[in-house]
Order: sequence, then C-alpha cells, then structure tokens
Amino acid sequence: MYSWILWFHIISLISWFAALFYMPRLFVYHAENIENEGFVEVVKVMEMKIYKYIGIPAMWATVLSGVAMIFLSTAQYGGVNIFSTGGWLHAKIFFVLILMAYFFSLGSYRIKFLNNECKKSGKFFRAYNEVPTILLLLIVAMVIIRPF
Repeated sequence: MYSWILWFHIISLISWFAALFYMPRLFVYHAENIENEGFVEVVKVMEMKIYKYIGIPAMWATVLSGVAMIFLSTAQYGGVNIFSTGGWLHAKIFFVLILMAYFFSLGSYRIKFLNNECKKSGKFFRAYNEVPTILLLLIVAMVIIRPF
C-alpha cells in the first residue's frame, strides 16, 4: 500500500509544481500586457483554471498522501515513529508549509489581478517564480540526503 501512496504523492507533487511554476509566468504576461484587454481576459481564465482545477486539488492530494505516508511509515518501520528518526522530516514539513503559503499567495495575486488591483511588475513575478524552485531543491534534499 505504501508504494502506491508514494506513487500518488509523486504524481500529485508534479501536478502541483506545474501550477506553481506556471501561475507566476501567467502573472508576468498579465502584468506586462495589462493594456491589452482581450489578452488579459484570456489570461484571467487561464489563471483561474490553473489555480482552481490543477493547483488546489494537486496541493491537497500531495499533502494528504504525504500525511498518509507518515502514518504508514510507522508501521513499515516496525512501529518506529518516523518523527524520531531525525530532523529531516521536520525540515521537509517546514519547507512544505512555506510552499503552501507561497501557493496561497499566488491565489491572492490572482484575485488582485481579477479585480484589476495588482500593481506588481512582470519583473517582480519573474523573480517570484524562483521561490518554488528553491523550495523544491530543499524539499528533495531533505528526502534524499536526510542531512539531519
């Protein structure tokens, strides 16, 4: 059972990151073409669909499958509590919480763009787009290298 949940967790994570990487790119296009009303209306629809139909379900699938793996791993490791095996899991969870906050910030920016209230530049969103990459590197390092 654990292997199937791990498989689902990885697929969910990939889907979530598709949204995490694409949303700020859409915001770049949105911010840099704000005067082109027809284009902006199309981008608003794309932003909504990526966030609501891909991002939110993928995020929750990732989180819930991760929680399931934590509970199942206790049984898999002969009753050993995985939280006592080192700080790598705590660090991973911390970085995932930051990633979730970042994702919700994308939702906030989406609403601001929807209401024509976002004043951030395309340059800002290009830089903001690097946050999930850094967090992905840290999260994967925690799982593979387990430095703590």
